[in-house]
This record gives sequence, structure tokens and C-alpha cells, in this order.
Amino acid sequence: MSCILITGGGGFIGSTFVEQWLAKEPLPVVVLDKLTYAGSLENLTSVSDDPRFHFVEGDIGDQQLMDSLLAKHKPRAVLNFAAESHVDRSIDSPDVFVQTNVVGTVRLLASVLSYWRSLKDSESEQFRFLHISTDEVYGSLGQTGAFAETSPYQPSSPYAASKASADHFVHAYHHTYGLPTIITNCSNNYGPRQLPEKLVPLMILNAIEGKRLPVYGDGKNVRDWLYVEDHCRALQRVLAKGNPGEVYNIGGNCELTNLEVVYTVCDTVERLVPNLPHAPCRSLIDFVEDRPGHDRRYAMDSTKIQQQLGWQPKCDLALSLEQTVQWYLDHSNWVEHRGTSRQRLGLG
Repeated sequence: MSCILITGGGGFIGSTFVEQWLAKEPLPVVVLDKLTYAGSLENLTSVSDDPRFHFVEGDIGDQQLMDSLLAKHKPRAVLNFAAESHVDRSIDSPDVFVQTNVVGTVRLLASVLSYWRSLKDSESEQFRFLHISTDEVYGSLGQTGAFAETSPYQPSSPYAASKASADHFVHAYHHTYGLPTIITNCSNNYGPRQLPEKLVPLMILNAIEGKRLPVYGDGKNVRDWLYVEDHCRALQRVLAKGNPGEVYNIGGNCELTNLEVVYTVCDTVERLVPNLPHAPCRSLIDFVEDRPGHDRRYAMDSTKIQQQLGWQPKCDLALSLEQTVQWYLDHSNWVEHRGTSRQRLGLG
């Protein structure tokens, strides 16, 4: 088995994983991405000249394509990052989320199962299917407590429901067919190359440009913030040491309200871009009507991955957020190419 296959590798988290992998591991990477609004070859510029990198444009729901890719490249692992992932979009167009996140995952699983069954015993024992999911499948928490891997699924949004369904299918393929699957559920990611429809990049760019900073409701919805590089380090650890059939929660140990995150973004932008004519940026905050079904609080208990696999988040929010702001300042062309995604509120 000669490589790993990454679906959705042209997106925010997937491209970060590809970068980290090729920086540390000798095994080549095959990236499959449909290149919709969320995926771009620009996200993979840093690895495009690496001879270990191979890109294929395509859909995880295309079983003929998946069958041929698996037979040709013989990966030792498949990592499924491919997903529609924006709650606001799911409220507008839930059918798209069902098609990609549910139907696409089921078709991908069917192709992977057929491939896995074709492997020699020694190869099939090494193979892993890693499915990247979200904390949103668990629903909303009260003022205390945190999601554990045993927490019941109570999805609130069409996005969360589609990911919960996909997770259940992944579980089923392990328990019914023996496919060596692993599921990870992560908290709110932030970092470079995140689409400007999401909270952190939208606030960064609007604060720089002096545009309003729309905040849902009272801004006191709580999320556990996870730097994308920490997340991808966790995924590497799960791939290397995780046990088939298991679920691992990945959190940043950094609970903040949306409003606290916006405040931090404002202060960071003003520090990196002094003498803004519209400063203070906090004056740009505009509270808007809350999103339907908006979960109040998420928090992740990452004890399992910390104790069993030896991973823990390393990145300090203030420093990693500063690095993120600087990345957007330094990549205006990337931002310009994604202008239409800024038409949405994008609040976590």
C-alpha cells in the first residue's frame, strides 16, 4: 500500500492536514476534491510541486471514480474530510447537505469496503478509514458539562443532522462488515484558509475594512475553539495509534463566547494594523437576529484522546489568532477570489 487518500483535501482543514503530513511523513498523498466553493487548488499551492502529492478532481459520491482510484493507488488509509459544513447554508439548502454528507459518505464507504475486502490479510489489518466529524452532532449543552464520546446524538441543524447520519453509517460499516473505521468529532476550528463565511475570518476581514461585524443574538453562544494545526496533529495521532471502531473527541480546551472571540479579533486587528480610520473596531459590532435553532453552548471532553493517544492542544488562542489575522493580511488575492462567500453571516 503506497499512499494515503484524502477526500476533501482542497478545503480548509483538509489542506492543512496535507501540508502537515507531507512535512513530516514519507508516504505520498492522493487528494480528491470536488472543488466547489469550499475547495480550491490555491489551498494546496505550498505542496503542488512535491512529487509525493497527486490531485484528482472528483466527487466522493462517484463510485466508479472511487473504485478506480482505490485500485490504482492502493492507499493504506482513507481520510474523509469531504463535507458541506456551514450551518447557515444547511438552513437554506438542506438537500445539498444530505447529498454530500450522507449519500456521498455512504457511497464512499461502499467503495472503501470493496477495496478493503480485496486486500491481503496483512494489508487489511493495517488499513484505516478515518471519518472527520463535528461536535455539533451532540446538540447543545447547558451551562456546565462537556461532550464525551458516549454523549447521545441530538443534532439541531440540518448540517448537524447530516453529519450525525454520516457518523451512524460509519459506525454501521464497522459493526456490520468489520471495516476498520475511526470517527473523530472536533470543536470549532479556526486558522488560515478558512472561508470568509465563518465567524473568525469574516470578523477579521470586516474589521480590517471597516465593515459591520454581525453577531447573532446576544453573542453569548459558547464554543470550544480549536486551532486547525492542533486539530490536524490530533488526526495524525489518531491515524497512527487509534483503534478501529473507536470515536475520539478533539477539543481546544478554549471555551469562549462568540462575542469574546470577536473582541479578541478586533484587538488583534488593531494591533497588527495600527491607525485604522474606523478604530476602535469593537464599535463596528452589530447584533443581528439570531439564527434559527442556534445551539447555545458546545464543549468537548478530550480526555480519551489525551490519555490513550497522548495528544493535547498546544496552540495558545491569542498567538494563533494573531498568526491567522496576519495570514489574511498577507493573502489578499486568496481573499479576493472568495468574495462571494462573505455575503453570509458565518457565525459559529
